[in-house]
Amino acid sequence: MNVVHAVAAPKSFYPRGTLKCEGSVSFRSQAARDVACLLDLDAEVRSWRCNPPALLVPGGSYVCDFLVSDVHGGETLVDAPDRQNGSSEADIKLAAERGGFSFRQTARDEVYGGTRLRNARDLLRYANYSVPLGDRLKLLAALEEHGTLTVAECLTAFSETRPIGGFASMVLNGFLEVDLDDGLIGPGTAVRRITD
Repeated sequence: MNVVHAVAAPKSFYPRGTLKCEGSVSFRSQAARDVACLLDLDAEVRSWRCNPPALLVPGGSYVCDFLVSDVHGGETLVDAPDRQNGSSEADIKLAAERGGFSFRQTARDEVYGGTRLRNARDLLRYANYSVPLGDRLKLLAALEEHGTLTVAECLTAFSETRPIGGFASMVLNGFLEVDLDDGLIGPGTAVRRITD
């Protein structure tokens, strides 16, 4: 039986940190890593994992780049835009449906159009940062008082940790909201507190 799947290259791809990945991390290409960056910052994505179950397609089996679980309980098999499928997209979709999944190949513009990916890469550099309670409380109290602050104003709240790492960590962990599509994150970017 012929197996077509995403083989992870021996080198790692930038950035190294992930947020919503379950299991081991192995990316087939930089394009696959780029898709994972977007998955990490997609509010509709609960989790994702590399090397999902193989699908039976005509002529063998096929392994997509990711299995994505959404916040509504759905599961979608996703391929990066650089993926050259040995099988037709229709065969992959049919095999995915038989397995209880939907299938989607991301479009190049969806990944590389606009500023979302660049902002996601910048933030995910700090995926492993942790913000001490004091810094977190100072910034959240300031946002509660003022409603909205700029990034530059937020950075002054950090005294126990590096300001950029602390700021990025708070965005990644759902305390702060910035518009990732409006432009590159800069000193004047508006920051809001996320409230449940």
